[in-house]
Amino acid sequence: MPLFQKAVFHTTVAHLRDLPRDSLCEVAFAGRSNAGKSSAINTLAGRTRLAFVSKTPGRTQHLNYFTLAEGKYFVDLPGYGYAKAPEEIRSQWEGLIGPYLSKRDQLAGLVVIMDIRRPLTELDRRLIDWFRPTGRPIHILLSKADKLSRQEQTKVLREVKAEIARWGEGQYSLQLFSSLKKTGVEEAETVLAGWLGIENKAREKALEALENKGPPDKGGPGAKMP
Repeated sequence: MPLFQKAVFHTTVAHLRDLPRDSLCEVAFAGRSNAGKSSAINTLAGRTRLAFVSKTPGRTQHLNYFTLAEGKYFVDLPGYGYAKAPEEIRSQWEGLIGPYLSKRDQLAGLVVIMDIRRPLTELDRRLIDWFRPTGRPIHILLSKADKLSRQEQTKVLREVKAEIARWGEGQYSLQLFSSLKKTGVEEAETVLAGWLGIENKAREKALEALENKGPPDKGGPGAKMP
């Protein structure tokens, strides 16, 4: 059962002055247009159309808030990198997203969704470089993992992990994710629940079971940065 299954749409924000004042904690989702951002949010919520999945990349141009619990939100940021988006929309995106990422005190961390077949594009790097000075954690979902073989997944995961290691100190984490196959859902839930301060009873039971059985095997689909 998805940890965030109670998520419901709350509001759309076009101006910083309209950000929810009752917010205690937020997790923002960002990603290149058509990287699978909306699908990832839907999968984590166990829903099909909570976040609108558009066939026209770049359609979402505002901040969409989804309530998880009282005062706690997922925030779907506008997709970036859609070349056909009008210049005024790109300007609006930059004017809204920059101040939000750098000044929103309630922002607990940033989830960056990257298509596993095209990770760490120049725009991904630019967004991360923009966000890193905040000191808040960044969790990368390598989405659409089902498009690659297990061997290919491991290769990309290793390459991205090596790239992140060169960024220096910081709280970075990385994992495989597939909305189609539901790969990596529990791992993502654990990270985000920790950021949001939401109790994850299923995770606690799983950890308790592992402790009773002894240390788990090394390895796994995800990799946590030091």
